[in-house]
Order: sequence, then structure tokens, then C-alpha cells
Amino acid sequence: MRSSNPVFSRRGFSRDTGYAGFNAPPQAGGPTANPYAGTNPYAQGGNPYAQGQQPATQTPPQYVPRSDAMTMDDVVTRTGLTLGTVIAGATVGWLFLTQQLGFAVGAGLLAMVLGFVQSFKRRPSPALILAYAALEGVFLGALSGFINDLPKMNGAPMQAVLGTMAVFVAMLVAYKTRIVRVTARFTRFVMIAAMGFVLLSLVNVLFMVFGGGDGLGFRSGGLGILFGIVGVVLGALFLALDFKQVEDGIAYGAPREESWLAAFGLTLTLVWIYMEMLRLISILRGD
Repeated sequence: MRSSNPVFSRRGFSRDTGYAGFNAPPQAGGPTANPYAGTNPYAQGGNPYAQGQQPATQTPPQYVPRSDAMTMDDVVTRTGLTLGTVIAGATVGWLFLTQQLGFAVGAGLLAMVLGFVQSFKRRPSPALILAYAALEGVFLGALSGFINDLPKMNGAPMQAVLGTMAVFVAMLVAYKTRIVRVTARFTRFVMIAAMGFVLLSLVNVLFMVFGGGDGLGFRSGGLGILFGIVGVVLGALFLALDFKQVEDGIAYGAPREESWLAAFGLTLTLVWIYMEMLRLISILRGD
């Protein structure tokens, strides 16, 4: 089953591989130890990056670290660089494009195109990922500055930033303590819920375009608040899926370049959470 994050559905970061273990190699235990090992591109039996092949009849061997394998430090460094680029772009957008939303929207659309291009590339492109981060940051900064200048909205973007950080930390703790466990059923639920959420959002946009007003009411009032909460919760669940993909890539020796995909996927999810958090706060503080 593919991850709901399109970034991780490429080259080894797919949920149908059934990776297991965080920073720990798979435990030998016979054929039932890992029911997904047969389809895992990073498992020793069929790992294109493994040192040599083992007979299929033997117990799956212990993973031997490679010098060019992805590590948690790699993921943290690349994620920090990508998010730092988003913040730099957001600073430019906030300072210079708050009153020129046309340019900001253009930057956002271009960032979306670059995001799709990277998602469907076979190999991560650091330049493409950082260009996406810069343009997305410009859009977010300009939009946030515009909202901040509206009546009753002063400070709303900062609240959204703090809320996004709180969701990230809470989900990381819940995942590390195994309060949240990413299973096949969990993944199916998140994917179905996400598809329903996106579909309802598109329908609401169509009603807004052709019917005027707030469409189906998903952007204001009690229904808007409920819809915003659902969006934030979905973003938190996406984070759990992202953590699982990073965990599995490290456990099975994904190449170091894949840490750029991890950074890209985490950035996409955090942008989702920030946008939903900002919309929710805007509804709560608005008329």
C-alpha cells in the first residue's frame, strides 16, 4: 500500500514494502518475523544496496550498515535546511509581497508544480526541493502577512506556527512511545480520510466559484471549525506516516540521498498543518 504522502511513494519509501523497526535491524526469526520481507526493496534478500546476496532458504541475515546509508542525522540536517529555506522565503513574502498577493499566488502555483515534478522523479533533486521550499515560503509569508493585517487577525500567523510546532512534537512523542502505531489498517484509514477531505474541499471550491459565498460552508462558522480541526488531525496522522517511512528507510539501509525525500515529505506535511491551523484560527478569531 502506498503512503498518502506522494513523495514517499517513490523509490523505496512505499508502505507496501512493510519495513519494520526504528534505527534497528530486522530480527531474525524465520519466515514469520517479517511478512513483508519478500517485497522489501531494502531487505537483504533483494536489496540492491546490500553487500552481496544470501540464499533464499536461509534465515534473513542481520543488516550490516553501509557507509553511504541514510541516517537520522542526514534526515534532520536536510529537513532543517529545507525548512530554513521555507522560513527565508516566508520572510521575503511577508516583508515585500503582503500587498501583492498576485505574485505570491503565482509563487505558490509554481511551488505546487515543482512539488509534483519532484514527487514523480525517480531520484531526489536537492536543487528542485530547495526551489520548492523557497517559493512555498514566499507564498506562505505573503498570505500570512496579509491575514495578519486584517481586523482581529494580528498575531494569528504566529499562533499557527506555534500550533504547528505543538502538533509536530505531540505526534513525535506519540509515535516514539508507540501510542500511535502505523499499521496497514491505520494507513488505509488515513488515505481514505484524506481522499474524502480533499474531495469535499474541491466540491466546496466549485460551489464557491459557481454559487458564490462560502460554498458548502466549510470555510466559516461551526462547520468550518469542524472542517479545520479535521484538517489538522489529518496532518498529524500524515506525520505519523512520514515518521514510519523515515524509520523504515534507516532500518533497511536506504541510500543517503533519500534523506532529501524525507525532508521534502516532512516539509509538505508541515505546510499542510500550518495552512489548516491558520484557517482554523482565522475562523475562530473572525466575525
